[in-house]
Amino acid sequence: MRPPLLNPLFRPVSSLAGIGPKLAVTLRKLLGGPDPDGEPRAIDLLFHLPVAVIDRSRQPGIALSPEGAIVTLKVRIDRHQKPPRGNRRIPYRVFVHDETGELALTFFHANEPWLERMLPVGETRYVSGRMEWFNGRPSMVHPDHMVSEADFGDLPLIEPVYPMTAGLARKTLLKAVGDALDGLPDLPEWLDSRLVAERHWSTFGAALRAAHHPTAVADIEPHSPALARLAYDELLASQLALALMRAHQRRSAGKARKGDGGLRAKILDALPFTLTGSQQTALAEIDADLAQPERMLRLLQGDVGSGKTVVALLSAATTIEAGAQAAIMAPTELLVRQHARTIAPLAEAAGIRLAVLTGRERARDRAEVVAGLADGSIDLLVGTHALFQSGVEFRDLGLVVVDEQHRFGVHQRLALTAKGEATDVLVMTATPIPRTLVLTYYGDMDVSRLTEKPAGRRPIETRAIPLTRLDEVVERVRAATEDGAKAYWVCPLVEESEVLDVAAVEERYATLTAALGSGIGLVHGRMSAADRDVE
Repeated sequence: MRPPLLNPLFRPVSSLAGIGPKLAVTLRKLLGGPDPDGEPRAIDLLFHLPVAVIDRSRQPGIALSPEGAIVTLKVRIDRHQKPPRGNRRIPYRVFVHDETGELALTFFHANEPWLERMLPVGETRYVSGRMEWFNGRPSMVHPDHMVSEADFGDLPLIEPVYPMTAGLARKTLLKAVGDALDGLPDLPEWLDSRLVAERHWSTFGAALRAAHHPTAVADIEPHSPALARLAYDELLASQLALALMRAHQRRSAGKARKGDGGLRAKILDALPFTLTGSQQTALAEIDADLAQPERMLRLLQGDVGSGKTVVALLSAATTIEAGAQAAIMAPTELLVRQHARTIAPLAEAAGIRLAVLTGRERARDRAEVVAGLADGSIDLLVGTHALFQSGVEFRDLGLVVVDEQHRFGVHQRLALTAKGEATDVLVMTATPIPRTLVLTYYGDMDVSRLTEKPAGRRPIETRAIPLTRLDEVVERVRAATEDGAKAYWVCPLVEESEVLDVAAVEERYATLTAALGSGIGLVHGRMSAADRDVE
């Protein structure tokens, strides 16, 4: 299906210079890719663009180099000063000079033979790095570059800075990027010629090469010609892909699904509240979509607590009344369990056969669920991405509900809808998205909005308290819990950080336990699922 011209862009990164299977795994952490368990491709690396530059074009001379500045100096090698034998704490120094003064190049844990080859006495070298001044004497610790006069042309005076990850050397990344750029095919221009001329844009290939080889700080600015061209290409490609997907779904014959209202009536009777006006409006819009012989693709947007899950369940009930099955997919196991607890009593009241499927189910339980989906004895399935894995087959999947749409890629959503024929799709989000952004990001998707909260909700009060009054907050928590209330104390970190000055949950747990005594639980993402359930 893919034109052979594009094959160099889709080859695995392990085929690039300097990248083996081990580094390919490291790059997957940095680059991602369409398959979370697969290997990134050359195109993924090419779109991993620099975020800053190091300007090495400054060549002021030794004596005129300011403290902390990155400079490039042309120097002559005078002498090597080796540390005393057996004392690795004293650095290896190489003293050099130019017409303005003397400089010490300083190396810790030095490879002496290598330094003697790189910096032979009496020869001229270009060195580039950060200048440090101590007691009036200049020093450059571990220069970033040391090249001969003949190789000075290869020293990058404007050096790109990439987002990196542990285990990946900068030179290795640059080598792989260079190899990927060398294999970049000469693609025909696909943009309007008048637009290209008006914006003074180069070709796609030239723009990509310029982005990886900036010659000035302005080259990495978002409005630079190269990056603007690449951003336009990416946006246009995204819009075309969404348009094709939407056109395919529109061409794919849907199935009209109309229920008799029996299951829905039982759920409504079991609810401790009545539906809001916006919930009723959203359900009417969804019912109208389900009744059409075209696939539904609708976004249900509503704030936390606005009742999206109930709308999804009532929509699933209509699908089940029509003889099909429904599935609700959530991004995390915790959210799946929360949905299941909310839905279970309502499903039981209506006689809807509910099951849960995550990656944590025991083999026997999973086999029972898979069998129930295949023979139709399960009406409604709530689960994580395990739903679209191989081996999970539905008798007749009529409706897919995707919670927190932004946490799933389009290909994951399509993989789940492919489990059925003429499957309708309802995606939910708590993020307020303007209609124009919906069109831009999701394609021509219909939108329903929940603008009200269910009746009986207590008003929410928000207070900002400085840490200097932490003791008062703890006392308020003590008073509330002694009156039978519950409290949640949310921290941004699991463990204390030397980098971030924010509260860590383990430290706060110890503090609160000492202050309040028993009755305090601890839950965080590093705990096993079983331990979290116990808490």
